[in-house]
Amino acid sequence: MARSSVRGEGSRPRVRQAGELGWDDSLYAEDGDTVQDPAQDVRERPAGTADTADTADAPGGGRKQASGGTPAGPGSPARPGKGGGSGPGGRPPRRRRRALRWSATVLAVLILGTAGAGYLYYQHLNGNIKKDDLNLGDEKDRAAAPTANAAGQTPLNVLLIGSDARDTKENQELGGAKETFGSTPLADVQMLLHLSADRTNMSVISMPRDTLLQIPKCTDPDDGKVYQATTGRTMTNQSLGRGGPGCTVATWEKLTGIHIDHFMQIDFSGVVSMADAIGGVPVCVDANIYSKDSEGHGSGLKLTEGTHSIKGEQALQWLRTRYGFEDGSDLGRARAQHQYMSSMIRQLRENATITNPNKLRRLAETATNALTVDPGLDTVKKLYDLGSQMRDVKPERVTMTTMPNRYVGARVEPTEDAEKLFRLVRDDIALDGKDKKKSSKEKASDDPAAADAEIGVLVQNGTRTDTLAPVAGRASAVSQLLAEDGFARATADTTTATTEDKTVIRYPSADLEGDAQRVAKSLGIEFSSVKKSTDVSGVTLIVGADWREGDTYKAAEEDDTLPDTADALSGDKKKCMHVNSAFTF
Repeated sequence: MARSSVRGEGSRPRVRQAGELGWDDSLYAEDGDTVQDPAQDVRERPAGTADTADTADAPGGGRKQASGGTPAGPGSPARPGKGGGSGPGGRPPRRRRRALRWSATVLAVLILGTAGAGYLYYQHLNGNIKKDDLNLGDEKDRAAAPTANAAGQTPLNVLLIGSDARDTKENQELGGAKETFGSTPLADVQMLLHLSADRTNMSVISMPRDTLLQIPKCTDPDDGKVYQATTGRTMTNQSLGRGGPGCTVATWEKLTGIHIDHFMQIDFSGVVSMADAIGGVPVCVDANIYSKDSEGHGSGLKLTEGTHSIKGEQALQWLRTRYGFEDGSDLGRARAQHQYMSSMIRQLRENATITNPNKLRRLAETATNALTVDPGLDTVKKLYDLGSQMRDVKPERVTMTTMPNRYVGARVEPTEDAEKLFRLVRDDIALDGKDKKKSSKEKASDDPAAADAEIGVLVQNGTRTDTLAPVAGRASAVSQLLAEDGFARATADTTTATTEDKTVIRYPSADLEGDAQRVAKSLGIEFSSVKKSTDVSGVTLIVGADWREGDTYKAAEEDDTLPDTADALSGDKKKCMHVNSAFTF
């Protein structure tokens, strides 16, 4: 199986000194940014504060590498790995700024979809595409696939991963300290692309690379090495070094509960080649901008007021610029990157027909060479089909967001709003608020239910919350309600009380879906709360905190509005970046 570089659990053990930039700083850090010792005192800072530092603080680990930058495979010698993390410093770590690699990934898909490249020397192009396993986690950690809507449609979720691999000459020429060459790559860009079931809208959720979470157990498919689940919280970008991109997929599914259908991964050299191949993306500034101050800080971006088509080095400068946009923080840089991506998608859609054979060939070669994908996307035809579905979405229905988070020292963690955002995606609710009113008719399972008296139901008490103790005897009370309705085999689990915000019915296999839905119908629970899960051995009703009392279940009305903390950007042709007056000319 072809694989881009993968590595062990570790990151770079060496701490870079101020002014010495590693791979991750050189491409995206602006002149004058520094790297400080992670041992320095770090205090929580408000979001949006300008930053100057990245650090490398994780322990070393192993990796697999083939010489000369060839993707490693089974039998490749283990070598010490080094990695990087975002750093503390005096201001918050730079985050949300690795979107350049995400941009190139979307470019690869859309170019294939819009250009029809599947008919150009098909087998040659298929051979360019690298592939790896989709999910390396245990079955119990995987999210259930979504239930089809009334029309039989299901959403599509694709995880976009930007690798910082420094294992080829091309990647090393893009900059970085020499000790980082050949080190274990990190997943420094992670964005989930969600296509709605009806393919009318698309949502993107980016996760900061320094998000602290628990990485699940992953097994490397090449050598069988098992990476046990982390006992404490670990930076999410380290997931890539635990067997490959399939471990990053497993990490996302465990955190979000969102089923992921595919992944696409790209590295530095792929980013640059795609930026050149696209031929220009329109961006707009509301004033003249020169991103350089008296001390040399800045990306060097220089544009006059208005709209410009940028590519190559200038596109890289745009995506790096922090000094000059808005308040000079990473929030401004993230908005500039989102504008670039929105414009890029719109540009490809509006120029869907490419007739120049040489340009078509170059785009096809670049796109297929840039990607590592799962087996479900490993041919040009499959990528073309995905690109076609993406092309159907109007740019104004594309919403880009960042996972709501708060600082924990120099790192971040998901907030309550993050779970709300994940739920909207799980429930396939458009983040732009423009969904048509959905049919109230729920799709029944094709699996016929057994007679009520023959359905075994285990009832558990999930009424505990962060602030409230569980309601004593709640499982017994609800199991009695079921018994009175004819479910003679309903029993209460009195051993423990769990935490479940919303009442849910879980079932382990398709042959019990009909039974689970029958239980839901008898209690007035919507079918959207009936979910397949390998965490249970039979039909299991967890009475949640939304049903702490009473004999009749009434689902709380959900707030389906996008949290303000998601910092959303929807497609807008007239959107221009605001230029800081200190960086105009």
